[in-house]
Amino acid sequence: MTEASPGRLSEEQLVDWLRLIRSENVGPRTFRQLINRFGGAGAALDALPSLAARSLRGRIIRIATREEALREIEAARALGVRFATTGDPDYPPLLREIVDAPPLIGMRGVFWTAQRDGVAIVGSRNASAAGLAFAERLARSLALENYVIVSGLARGIDAVAHRATLETGTIAVLAGGHARPYPAEHARLVEEIAERGLIVSEMPIEWEPRGRDFPRRNRIISGLSRATIVVEAARRSGSLITARFANEQGREVFAVPGSPLDPRAEGVNDLIRQGATLCARPEDVTSVLAENAGTPPRKNLFDDDSLEGQDTLIDELDLFAGLDGAAFEERAAPKRFSPPSPPPSLPPSPPADCVADLDAPPRGDEAPQRDAQEVILSLLGPAPIAIDDLIRVAGLTAREVQGVLVELDIEGRLQRHGASSVSLVINYKL
Repeated sequence: MTEASPGRLSEEQLVDWLRLIRSENVGPRTFRQLINRFGGAGAALDALPSLAARSLRGRIIRIATREEALREIEAARALGVRFATTGDPDYPPLLREIVDAPPLIGMRGVFWTAQRDGVAIVGSRNASAAGLAFAERLARSLALENYVIVSGLARGIDAVAHRATLETGTIAVLAGGHARPYPAEHARLVEEIAERGLIVSEMPIEWEPRGRDFPRRNRIISGLSRATIVVEAARRSGSLITARFANEQGREVFAVPGSPLDPRAEGVNDLIRQGATLCARPEDVTSVLAENAGTPPRKNLFDDDSLEGQDTLIDELDLFAGLDGAAFEERAAPKRFSPPSPPPSLPPSPPADCVADLDAPPRGDEAPQRDAQEVILSLLGPAPIAIDDLIRVAGLTAREVQGVLVELDIEGRLQRHGASSVSLVINYKL
């Protein structure tokens, strides 16, 4: 049996922790309640069956077996993944501060990356060329200021932010397990990130992500970051969920304004109206973070009442409600995880990540099979974009891009601007 280093688990302790956190209906809050009451994962596992039966009127919950935990440990070692607890010195300090921080996370890559101040950059998976170019420049500029860029490995804005900071280190948070990164075409990007940055997941190593796992991932993205920047987001976008979590966690929220004619900018423009800080250049972020260092923002961008009645993101047991152990519950426990709601003026809808992350088709350099004009049209919008930037983010040759632009120009669908910039003609009627 291996002995534990200070703040780290021994192998036997790790087995118990894995068994407990992987057991049915045991999430971060329930895990913490059990550890606080029984003093350790082993004792909590012994007490869990009878405690669950009492609180659930006789229903027995499934407890992860020792064999399952050992298999996960072996699978993690094969991938180079190490588990860290909230007491582990390698555990990200910013993530440790949030309510419902994952008790146990799997990390792969350069562990000290998580000790740096993070800034999350998130946005549309079907982003415009202008949005992608801005996200790329913003990520590089913030990396030069020694911030580590955090994102969710999704297509579009996430992928561009990661790729722009591969050399300086970036953190990718997975919705599934380390053996099942999503989307599959980002497998090479995962390997590149692991060389100098960090891959983080709270899910079992072989877990295939489900729709509801993406909003759950988003609270870790914001939790790793001092600030969250939303570059492009339609209303009800999953990126707004990340902004919601950042606000609840007492972190800064920034939004990059977009054209009112572009649906991809509706969500970020709403954020600005609700009080998010406008981000038009890297200095807008660095100046606020420097000014507010050590002082978390207090403004609330969202209506707290809109959370009521929503399903939880993590199915957790309330083991001590109505029992003698109720005194062991945390008195100041905040509200449960709930998917952030759209603005009150909008009808309720399920989190966009439940669909968008799983169903969004590849685009740009991730979709060479698509027609060149289709790719260019998906990237253009009412905001001007330099043709050189358009060529780079489209993943097409200069000749292909110029050919499409000529066709669009002839059709009257393209507007040319100074400095070799172009935009899409939008037929807007009041």
